[in-house]
Amino acid sequence: MTMRSRRLRLEGKTAVITGIASGQGRAAALAFAEEGAVVVGCDMNDDGAAATVDMVRQAGGRAESTSVDLTDDEAVASWAANVAGAHERVHILYANAAATRLAPVEQISFADWRWNVAHEMDVVFLPVRHFWGQLAAAGGAAVVLVGSTAGVTGSVTNGRLAHTAAKGAVVAMTKQLAAEGAPVGIRVNAVSPGMIRTSATEGDLLAPGHPMNAIAVHIPLGRIGAPEEVARCALFLASDEASYVTGANLMVDGGWSAVLPG
Repeated sequence: MTMRSRRLRLEGKTAVITGIASGQGRAAALAFAEEGAVVVGCDMNDDGAAATVDMVRQAGGRAESTSVDLTDDEAVASWAANVAGAHERVHILYANAAATRLAPVEQISFADWRWNVAHEMDVVFLPVRHFWGQLAAAGGAAVVLVGSTAGVTGSVTNGRLAHTAAKGAVVAMTKQLAAEGAPVGIRVNAVSPGMIRTSATEGDLLAPGHPMNAIAVHIPLGRIGAPEEVARCALFLASDEASYVTGANLMVDGGWSAVLPG
């Protein structure tokens, strides 16, 4: 991948992206940088994040990353303050980072329920909360959250109550934040991926013997998605091409959520 001479869609913009060490976050960092954004990333996986930054720079883009615990209010506040000091404006926030523990209702512990809330809701709320002022000051800013098909449908093959509740909350947050962002020039949208092939999903949901392993036969497009396909949708929502789009939840799932079984 190399930077191209055409006018870039995110030229002159600073994009904060959480969770850039691998998977969808890495794909987003590469896609946003290719379109001219300065990528300001974070991840607790320092080696993975450094590899992503190197990949962006080798392609001619600009990126940096910081180790941040996104479940820690003070840590996120400090990171946002440091970004404000280092960059003139923040134009885009892509709240990509999340982690989950899957279990049906009769098996999930209260501790794991609260862990999911922290790692799927707090990791969205805290960056939004602490970068909101910078986004408002930029004018014409965009926030993209990451929901899931789990946030809009139940599943008969995968017990995931806490994950479903948390991602449903992210979808709801998208709509409320769109309402609160409009008066200050912030558009807020979400992408909701279906089954995406990453190192994480290959280790659990797509592992041999898991009930979800053969899910592609139930997806209208007949295949598992790639991180780059999610990143391209997030890029559209973050760009000025989506200037009249706010409060939307874009399903990136090959049609999975549109059909039965769900």
